[in-house]
Amino acid sequence: MRTSVCVVGGGPAGLVLGLLLARRGVAVTVLEKHADFLRDFRGDTVHPSTLNLLDDIGLGERMSVLPGRRAGALRVTFDDGTCTVADFTRLPPPHNYLYFVPQWDFLELLATEAATYPAFTLLRSTTVTALRRDASGAVTGVHATGPEGELEIEASLTVACDGRDSVVRHALGLRPVDYGAPMDVLWFRISRRPGDGDGLAMRVGSGGLLLAIDRGDYHQCAYVIAKGGYETVRAAGLAALRDEVARRHPVLADRVGELATWDDVKLLTVKVDRLRRWHAPGVLLIGDAAHAMSPIGGVGINLAVQDAAAAARMLGPTLAAGQPVTEADLAAVQKRRQLPTVLTQNVQRAAQRRVVDPLLRATGRVDAPAPIRLAQRIPALQAVPAWLIGIGVRPERAR
Repeated sequence: MRTSVCVVGGGPAGLVLGLLLARRGVAVTVLEKHADFLRDFRGDTVHPSTLNLLDDIGLGERMSVLPGRRAGALRVTFDDGTCTVADFTRLPPPHNYLYFVPQWDFLELLATEAATYPAFTLLRSTTVTALRRDASGAVTGVHATGPEGELEIEASLTVACDGRDSVVRHALGLRPVDYGAPMDVLWFRISRRPGDGDGLAMRVGSGGLLLAIDRGDYHQCAYVIAKGGYETVRAAGLAALRDEVARRHPVLADRVGELATWDDVKLLTVKVDRLRRWHAPGVLLIGDAAHAMSPIGGVGINLAVQDAAAAARMLGPTLAAGQPVTEADLAAVQKRRQLPTVLTQNVQRAAQRRVVDPLLRATGRVDAPAPIRLAQRIPALQAVPAWLIGIGVRPERAR
């Protein structure tokens, strides 16, 4: 099979890149190892920067009718009360809010739109097994297995969008610098009832924090634990976990029994890492394949989408003209996207070090820190974290 661009991974980065290139007439094939998108993703937060990008390509209206929830502010409840940390309504309209939307609906929207372009091909249930190389060692595509057996795809450019455990990255022998994280996350669902409140509830207390994302008829909960502490939590028993959930978010106390077995609880391992070099001859890595983000701020999807938008804009004209993409071209993409990645990860690492780690170690009362109390007295300050989270550093457009 011959294509101009082979995209490995049908997540947000892969599908946005495929869609944007296909709009330019570039032949692009996206390989997705699963048969569909109906999985319990961690990343459901779509930020204003991504919503603005979707407006650029005519998908804003269709995105707005997906079964999501809008949050105009990020509020955190401490032992001394609830504080507004980020006020997204202070951002420029129309997208001055966070949009919590199931990722499978977002991906299906992208895939459906991309399929309207003749240059786009999505191969589901297709897993990459090895890289294809020429005599010089440059990557010229991939070997894969799909529903009909083995498949060889020849491509002028291969783009790895296959996440933090990237098969392409492993095949290239690239190892990211691991910056560490003090926490992991337990991921589970608890039913939602009228009057529970909508949007995002973040409850902070001694020993950690709990996030509850409103998904309509249920709360998607993220219970933060100390790094490597899963076995300790399991040893304490499921009843102890239910008690801790009820203590941190009392509105759920009458429903924690829905956590009936440990099969209802998934462990998400938190990583913060980054490649020094995002490319090699014939191949580019973006999104989590190049830089795994902390869940702080929920910015992972949005950084990946911005990477894809930049890559499509910078490489698209060369590919559309049938010209070879050079390593200098790939290096230019990394140069543009490395600064926002580094700055965002540095903010996340500082928050992990100064906020999350002390919380996980705390044993007594946890009150709102001084900067957050100051922002309650001067509400305009709440626009600063809203901009950093919602817009970020160097947002990309697709006009």
